[in-house]
Amino acid sequence: MIAIEPGLYIGSVLDLKDTDALINAGITHILTVDSEEPNISGFHTKFVNALDDSSTDLLSRLDGCVHYITEALTTLSDKPSSVIVHCHVGQSRSAAVVTAYLMKTQKLRLQDAYTKLQQIKPDVKMNEEFLDQLALYESMECELDTNSPLYKQFRLKKLTEKYPELQNIPKDVFAADPAQTQNAEAVYRCRKCRRTLFRHSSILSHSLGSGASAFSHKRAGGGCPAGDQTQCTSYFIEPVQWMEEALLGVMDGQLLCPKCSSKLGSFNWYGDQCSCGRWVTPAFQMHKNRVDEIKHISIPMLK
Repeated sequence: MIAIEPGLYIGSVLDLKDTDALINAGITHILTVDSEEPNISGFHTKFVNALDDSSTDLLSRLDGCVHYITEALTTLSDKPSSVIVHCHVGQSRSAAVVTAYLMKTQKLRLQDAYTKLQQIKPDVKMNEEFLDQLALYESMECELDTNSPLYKQFRLKKLTEKYPELQNIPKDVFAADPAQTQNAEAVYRCRKCRRTLFRHSSILSHSLGSGASAFSHKRAGGGCPAGDQTQCTSYFIEPVQWMEEALLGVMDGQLLCPKCSSKLGSFNWYGDQCSCGRWVTPAFQMHKNRVDEIKHISIPMLK
């Protein structure tokens, strides 16, 4: 058990076996980030079920963990509070949570926060996936934004790992069908039958790829079938409710208009390559030449 700052400690599951040491250190709260919940009483506890592997979504739990630590350290009482954050060996999962806490409360960049933690506890070594998730947390300014295109893409990718057979996927993964609801946001309609398909906020933007060079593996006789493509010819979006039946239990296939059945694009849970060269995982792409953007224009009433 090592002190990171006044009131905050990082440790391993072995530290919980010495209750006297915890009490002597002033520990009042225990945050467990592990695959098994410890059997310990006499403390305020929070358990986050998480494996130390690439399939774990720790990002979605970071705000809750940081809030728990912050609330514990600011509890108004006659007795000061202290928190220990631990995983199994105190090197990866607990380190990710403590790093997130330092980033948010001390306004540190990821690398600075992680370096600070490693200077205090040299054996800390997060797995690469948690570092990537912390980088995404940093890009969202250390506040989980479930509407962020980057977060939506991250969550979809995690679903393919959690539900490899793509059955029983949570309903909230699918965006609301814009044909069933009304708001002022721009929408996209089938060019053939005018059925509303998705909203502008459902588009998952990605950085442009390297163009023709990204398709070198497809070249035959020195030519490039993709051409010198620098613009995306498809919209990559989050799945929408009308797609649910076609997506469940199937890894890839066509996306057809739910009204006229004309082909709109395709999907692949393992990912697909955009015309700009960027690989997108998973990929739900709607060809731009099959849909039209419809913007709502507010016209002031004439007096």
